[in-house]
Amino acid sequence: MDTKIIDSWQKNAAPWVSAVREGEIESRILATNQAIVDAVRSRQPSTGIDIGCGEGWLVRALDGVAMTGVDVVPGLIDAARAAGGGGDYRVLSYEDIAEGRLERTFDVAICNFSLLGKESVDGLFRAAPAYLRPGGALIVQTMHPVAACGDAPYLDGWRQGSWAGFNPGFTDPPPWYFRTLASWIRLYRDHGLQLQEVREPLHPKTGKPASLILIGQLA
Repeated sequence: MDTKIIDSWQKNAAPWVSAVREGEIESRILATNQAIVDAVRSRQPSTGIDIGCGEGWLVRALDGVAMTGVDVVPGLIDAARAAGGGGDYRVLSYEDIAEGRLERTFDVAICNFSLLGKESVDGLFRAAPAYLRPGGALIVQTMHPVAACGDAPYLDGWRQGSWAGFNPGFTDPPPWYFRTLASWIRLYRDHGLQLQEVREPLHPKTGKPASLILIGQLA
């Protein structure tokens, strides 16, 4: 399943760049973009890595922080580099990171709506000591499990993806692995990361959770 996720993003790199840069995703503009920036800055980091950085908007937004952006999709890294604004960009898979190929450590590692798989995500958490400095933080923003569950049972498991609400240029939506709130918390605990904070940014129009942000610190 993790391979199908990568295949889908390879196909949808160009429409994704357009969607992000043209402000097509309302919840990001109204709530979640600023929420992740605020969460990162609350740690006052000097260095950071955006894992699954896409076209690099978050790297550019975190001016003053020496940022590295990594993504498995070359087309997204090309778009990030072309946009400028600082940042060191590299094409790496989550498996590459889990195997220690970054060869660097950071004050914060950020996964902003970029943890869609299962084994690949488990590997990233397991490898946190390889890319975080002592006392560093892994910051995850993801779909809020209560809001994202829909009519399906509230249980961990693979779900069918959808591009509903996106422009017609998208195709072949990736599958994604649903995790309950308890499962996310357990993911931190089981890999030696002490959960420092849980944030639930609200959508200003609906008053419902727009996302879930978890901040866990490496001992």
